[in-house]
Amino acid sequence: MSIFDTDVQKLKNKVLQAVATLAFEDALTPENVLSIPERIIPEGKPLLRCCIYKERAIIGQRVQLALGGVAPDKSVVEVLPIACDECPVEGILVTQACRGCIAHRCLNACPKGAISIVNRHAEIDKAKCVECGRCAQACSYSAIIKQTRPCISACKVRALSLDPDSRKAKIGHEKCISCGACVYQCPFGAISDHSYITEAVRILRDSDENRKYRTYAVVAPSAAGQYADVDMGHVLGGIRELGFSDIVEAAWGADFVAWLEAQELSEKKFLTSSCCPAFVSLVRKKYSSLSDNISHNLSPMAHMAMSIKQQDPAGKVVFIGPCIAKKKETLYGPAAQYVDCAITFEEMHALFEARNIDLRQVGPYAPDRASYYGRVFARCGGLAEAVSQALKEQGVSEEEFALKAVSCSGIADCNAALLKASKGKLAENFIEGMACKSGCIGGPACLSHGARNRVQFGKYEKMESERTISGAIHAVEEQNDAIKEDAE
Repeated sequence: MSIFDTDVQKLKNKVLQAVATLAFEDALTPENVLSIPERIIPEGKPLLRCCIYKERAIIGQRVQLALGGVAPDKSVVEVLPIACDECPVEGILVTQACRGCIAHRCLNACPKGAISIVNRHAEIDKAKCVECGRCAQACSYSAIIKQTRPCISACKVRALSLDPDSRKAKIGHEKCISCGACVYQCPFGAISDHSYITEAVRILRDSDENRKYRTYAVVAPSAAGQYADVDMGHVLGGIRELGFSDIVEAAWGADFVAWLEAQELSEKKFLTSSCCPAFVSLVRKKYSSLSDNISHNLSPMAHMAMSIKQQDPAGKVVFIGPCIAKKKETLYGPAAQYVDCAITFEEMHALFEARNIDLRQVGPYAPDRASYYGRVFARCGGLAEAVSQALKEQGVSEEEFALKAVSCSGIADCNAALLKASKGKLAENFIEGMACKSGCIGGPACLSHGARNRVQFGKYEKMESERTISGAIHAVEEQNDAIKEDAE
């Protein structure tokens, strides 16, 4: 069984693995880089496209993204033009399901006279059609459909459109929140994220096996669900095998954030979360009147990295998670001063393969002791649950402040809650915003989104169910003392 959901991910993995292998060998010469497409797509019949030359050209563009790409308008998501040509032009279409009925409900429902009956079948005059969809609603056989490209359907902030000349997908970066939904949903892999996998390798390689400086991997809790048959301990063991001196749970940072957001919320009485960078970007771009209500706390990733940097300023921090928007946060957001590089689980797996690391064979690395509440940040509803627990531990009574949270799973839910809040009609006082369906465990750069993966994560989140948030924070402080001592 494949660890990936799609063949697009498999192809992406081949490119990332090839680039990472060269990077570890310090062999990213122009000659070697240019040879990658031919090695992945050798001579013979094409595997996925019309010809091997087009396949190689697309691989070449993917290689450039794997090397970092060029970020237009500070974006980390990009359309590969040569790969975006297979989707049909969208619009209202009459399908073969049309039965040639004599009621002609579609014709009579059309306000523009765009439908005619030819040889007993409906036909649409595109010059007249305004795509109102009334004909589709009227058809008794559902024979008329509105066809929308998967990437455009996936983009709930309407940042994607079709270029009027090329008819290829076009990203409006002024609206894009880098959530990565289009990256995962595009069936042809024509939209992809910029990779910083070579920067991660450089950080490890230049550390001289952690003698020049120490390297820290801050790992998102959703890593526990990436492999259906491998537990978190072995995933962390594999990360340790890559050469990191220390591995820290981002869930520890989540414990801190839950504590601080509970304090901020009880003081301000209304707040939106700050953990998901795509959600924060949505608030700032579309609901700017609510910008002051965004929690002033750093995300768990950034908070944990800040804590490490305070103890070891020379150390290098690499974040590993399911999120494409985290890349933008580490480049242009407040986390930029603390996180040296962010990579995804897809890139993590490519690193394992580049170093021939079999997770089933490596020794397990005992995860840090973050609390259950820090770990459940990875799923929608977990943040609200953690803030509720923090309020209890801080001794805030319901008479002083009663938490009324709305947990938003995906952009559509976020939009609904934020729209109500912007109009003063939201009954709740805390918006937990998760751009991805189900939260981080549904992130676009997860290896898989299957039921078995969720079961694995469920086992991990319950490992510290008896621990309090304040207890986890105390453990972080002890860990920080150890980091400072090792750095000195």
